[in-house]
Amino acid sequence: MTNHEETIVALATPAGIGAIGVIRLSGPDAIAIANKVFKGKDLTEQTSHTIHFGSIVDGDMLLDEVLVSLFVEPRSYTRENVVEISCHGSNYIIESIIKLLIKNGARSAKAGEFTLRAFLNGQLDLSQAEAVADLIASNSKASQQVALQQLRGGFSNQLQTLREQLVQFASLIELELDFAEEDVEFANRDQLKKLINDILRVITALIQSFELGNAIKNGINTVIAGRPNAGKSTLLNALLNEERAIVSHIPGTTRDTIEEVLNINGINFRLIDTAGIREATDAIEKIGVERTMEKISTSSLLVYVYDAERITLAELNADLENLQKPGVTMLIVANKSDLLTEEQILALPHTESAIIISAKEKQHIDELKNKIYHAAIKNELEGNDILVTNIRHLEALQKTEESLIRVLDGMETVTSDFLSMDIKQALHYLGEITGAVTTDDLLDNIFSKFCIGK
Repeated sequence: MTNHEETIVALATPAGIGAIGVIRLSGPDAIAIANKVFKGKDLTEQTSHTIHFGSIVDGDMLLDEVLVSLFVEPRSYTRENVVEISCHGSNYIIESIIKLLIKNGARSAKAGEFTLRAFLNGQLDLSQAEAVADLIASNSKASQQVALQQLRGGFSNQLQTLREQLVQFASLIELELDFAEEDVEFANRDQLKKLINDILRVITALIQSFELGNAIKNGINTVIAGRPNAGKSTLLNALLNEERAIVSHIPGTTRDTIEEVLNINGINFRLIDTAGIREATDAIEKIGVERTMEKISTSSLLVYVYDAERITLAELNADLENLQKPGVTMLIVANKSDLLTEEQILALPHTESAIIISAKEKQHIDELKNKIYHAAIKNELEGNDILVTNIRHLEALQKTEESLIRVLDGMETVTSDFLSMDIKQALHYLGEITGAVTTDDLLDNIFSKFCIGK
């Protein structure tokens, strides 16, 4: 771990030439160091949350005219003195100012060190700190909203409530151990059982939310599959509203997967157009078909497209049976409706998971997008829902669940000291999520994945 008494400096805006660059200082000497190189007002005499115009000078040499923002401890992101220097976005100017600040007593910040200090100083808990990285990386409205909710403490508050309830009972059981010779029971076992069951319901719901939360964070893998010439590439183009895939009447045109991102109602769907499923005519097409089946197995959603004019019912049923995989939701898309009579359309399967479209004429594409969205979300996404998006949190919740189940199983058969051990284990794993329980290795692993200026 690094010395957090030092003052650190880093570029807080993306590297590269731009209109402005923002250089951030944090630490006990941040204001004093900035004041050494700032020509204008005396920064050490200014109040917090003020902005000052002046120049950055290296001796007699003017480096740039800047705006300096002051945040006096503890009223800052890190709860330390923080200075942000907004300069012109020249790489030369930025590097010169940072070198000058280092020469005057600062040191270069490590990845995520500003947010690490915010955590260590009690500004954020660990799950909120991780939400900062998720918020920066968010690429859809839904992922931004989930990260923002966690940053505001929705997840942390729920976990804190669970921990407080467990701590209360753990203290009563510890009290029983102090009076073990007198055979006194302070913790009512029926109340404890009810509490554990209530907590387990919350923990289980959080664990189950990971599938949706992870999909929102990283995008939902959606495979478009079907026989050659079913119109898969035409459908991809229609969904994207651009000519992304080559369209041809020649079977086997798509020989490898094509991946694009489609945003529907704030959710990113990673659309994967695949090679047509049939008996391959050459080695390259065979590889393409094999990759199609691999993609289907690892996807969350399968959009099966078939040529409604040519396919037989037997062929359709065979495809559906062959493509259905555990854990993969399937939508059945009857394509080329523009070539069908009303009688033929009425004869097609009409189920909740089926839809009839014309990709070429872009008929019912919006309805298909709506079905794709609801097939993936399954009405689970509500504005106030707390979703688990982090694999570290998931693993800790699973271990918490295991410990609480042991408490339930041993309620009638084991002694108070064993119950106390299992409850402490559950508290430990819950504490790992929020940072009530940490190690240096854990913190280094989490914050090393942040960008330098955050």
